Order: sequence, then structure tokens, then C-alpha cells
Amino acid sequence: MKEIFKKLLSGEIKPYQLDNLVGSKKAVELRRKYIEEKINKKLHHIGKYSIDEELAMKKNIENMIGAIQIPLGFAGPIKVNGEYAKGEFFIPLATTEGALVASVNRGCSVVNKCGGVTVRVLDDKMTRAPCFKTTSVIEAIKAKNWILENFEKIKEVAESTTRHGKLLKIEPILIVGRYLYPRFCYKTGDAMGMNMVTIATEKASEFIVNELKKVGLNIKLIAVSGNACVDKKPSGMNIINGRGKSIVAEVYLKREEVEKYLKTTPENIAEVNRLKNYIGSAISNSMGFNAHYANIVGAIFLATGQDEAHIVEGSLGITIAEAEEGGLYFSVTLPDLPLATIGGGTRVETQRECLEIMGCYGDNKVFKFAEIVGAGVLAGELSLLGALAAGHLGKAHQELGR
Repeated sequence: MKEIFKKLLSGEIKPYQLDNLVGSKKAVELRRKYIEEKINKKLHHIGKYSIDEELAMKKNIENMIGAIQIPLGFAGPIKVNGEYAKGEFFIPLATTEGALVASVNRGCSVVNKCGGVTVRVLDDKMTRAPCFKTTSVIEAIKAKNWILENFEKIKEVAESTTRHGKLLKIEPILIVGRYLYPRFCYKTGDAMGMNMVTIATEKASEFIVNELKKVGLNIKLIAVSGNACVDKKPSGMNIINGRGKSIVAEVYLKREEVEKYLKTTPENIAEVNRLKNYIGSAISNSMGFNAHYANIVGAIFLATGQDEAHIVEGSLGITIAEAEEGGLYFSVTLPDLPLATIGGGTRVETQRECLEIMGCYGDNKVFKFAEIVGAGVLAGELSLLGALAAGHLGKAHQELGR
């Protein structure tokens, strides 16, 4: 082992080669020791974990040297009146931001006293949009028309790569100059599905190129992802058309409930929402007409093994707060929330346990999970806007030592 470590330090052996040479557990230890030698500092904490290195390195990580610990708390229970999630649920939240869990927890308490949160999943699709190069705009239009006319053939080819993925449509098909960007939209079951739809779209794209050549159209696949998907970036396309799970959560609070539990009025909350989330967002050209969806989405994603890059997509959405004579209508709309209850990071032991806290690990659980996430976002959003309307935000952070 000493000889292997010497070769690692000298560069004769690459860090990634250790897995095959000494096994997963020892490879992690040697890579960590290698970093310690290079930076001349002991790494006391990242080597303390319980996850299985071999499984993690098969699916989740390369050049593993340990694991990061993020404080994990919970909010709730929160009463969810969903189509799939019915009852009371605890929501695990992984974060280093003090006051976040307390704020979401307060929101859960308030909505429970008002009958709970009604949540529905409006849409479900994962997208991939390749980029094709043609010789002219005339050829691009011909290629677009061919794709539309031959959708069923393309669907058959795409679905031949997966047992779970279903191609729903190819829409929109965008033309920029002589370039073509067709947006493939799939159902992906309980998996988030990015790998699934990438493989399926690549196979379908090869079929399109070959078939178009037979009818005299010279078309070339430039990239299986041409960014019109739109994956892991803020996007007006995704706000309008949706991506992942599209969710609406709502609650109605009587006037006396707003005054008693949030220490403010329906009018004050509605005004803060209008001036902050609408006008403030508009004047700054923000795509998130909300107070802090990303806070709750991010904490849930880290806890449950979702793709953390999709937090930026989960930050998109619109909060509605309307004062009525009898009280306050409050809702959150999240059009773009890629989620999974199987595959990817959901199999990591700690993340799996967090999904199990909500009864959301495994098959046929993703819509239930989506509804619970929607309820959690509403609770956090209501709590923050209530605190802002009542002038309590700074005080809350100060009292919690932040």
C-alpha cells in the first residue's frame, strides 16, 4: 500500500485508478490522504460517514475522498390535501441557513390551523432539445415539417431505448437561421429522467438525420442538448411551458387567522407581495415572482438526493396573495420542478431515509413527493411574507443569533 501511495504522489498512478487497484473503501482513504499531503492539512471530518463507497462511486461520484455533512432539520407536520399526498407529513430540510427551518415550521403550523394546503400537479414532462444544422432556412423548414409528419416513427425509435420513458410530443420546434431546435417532451415515471431522455433523444436524432438524408435533406446533429431544453438555467420557456413537475399549492386564511397567527393583516401581506414579488421582480427583470422558493426547494433537494443544479429551475414561479373581505387567498405556482423518488442521488443512504420520512421513496411516489414539496414551499413563502408584512424578519434572525 505504501508503494501505491508513493506512485500516487509521484503521478505514476492517477487518483481515479485507485478504485481498481485497492478497492473502493481504501481508494477513498488514499485519495483523502493524497489531498492532505498536497495541501499539508489534516481533513478530520470529511472521512466520517456511513454511506457505501462502492455504490456511491458506481452511480453518484468520481474521485471520492469522503462526504459532506449538512445540518438536517425538519418542519411540520404539515397537513396536505393533495390528490396523491393526503394527510400530515414531516418535511426534511438540509441547510446551513439559520432561521429557515424555523420559518417553514411556522408556516406549517399556520396552514394546519387553517385546514391545510391544497396541492395539485398540473403537468409532468422532462425535456431535451437537440440542435441540428441544415444548409438553409428553406431546408430547416422542410426538416421541421418532416419531424411533425413523422412523429409516430420518431416516438417508436425514442421509446425503444427505455422501458419507462414515453415521448409525448416534439414542441416547439424552433428555427434560428438555418439551425433547428426541436424540444422533445417525455414522461419519465418516478425518475427525474435526464439521462433517460438524453439517450432516447440521441437515438431519435440519429434516426432523423438518416431518414432525412434519404429524401435529399442534408442535416447534421450538432449537439443532443442545444439548450432549448432548458436544463439547469432560469428560463422563460420553462415558466410558460413547464418542465419536470408543474405544481400549484393554495390555502385560504380567514382574517382573524391572519391577524392571530401572522400578526398582520391580509391587506399588508397582499401589498408586500405586490410591491416585492411583482414590481420588485419586474424592475429587476427577475424570472422568479416570489420571495424565496429556492430556499425551501434547495433544502429539500439536498436532503432527498435531487439534482442540486435544478434548484435554479425550482426558483421560478409566482406567488399570489389576494386580500378579500373575509380573509386572504394565498398560492404558489411552481411550473418547473424536476423531481425523482428513484435513481440518481435518491439511492444514497441518507437521502433515501429523508424520502422515507415522507413515505416517498421508490416507485409510484413522485407525484406524492411533488405535492409535499409544493406544500412546503407554500408554508415557507407564507411565513416569510407574513414576517415582512409584520416587520418581524430582522427580529427573527437576531433572536436566532444570525
